[in-house]
Amino acid sequence: MIELHSITVDCENPYALATWWSEATGFPVEDVAKPDDEEVALQTETSPYVLFIRVPEGKSTKNRLHLDVTSRDGRTRDEEAARLIELGATVYEDHRNPDGTGWITLLDPAGNEFCVCRSDAEKGLPE
Repeated sequence: MIELHSITVDCENPYALATWWSEATGFPVEDVAKPDDEEVALQTETSPYVLFIRVPEGKSTKNRLHLDVTSRDGRTRDEEAARLIELGATVYEDHRNPDGTGWITLLDPAGNEFCVCRSDAEKGLPE
């Protein structure tokens, strides 16, 4: 059996991207991180943690793996997407349906896709 240790994101500037994701998630950037570090991690509440690693090549195709996120503090999917766009994300694909189902795919500042999904409350599920 294995344990998921980290979710690793290749990027040009690990510190800048980790800082953006820190603002998005509320998880702090590790205490020892510096702007020129090759690797920077977010201090998440549970495993796996998110690790940003500097690579020389840029992103060239659609992610084969991406994060799905929901609000932790009562925002709707649309409110959360608006907050993330205000932080610097951009809309990539809108898969929201007239009946309220669906998701919206955003790009982080490095161009990595992630999806903002409805919260359990929006789905009518217990939180």
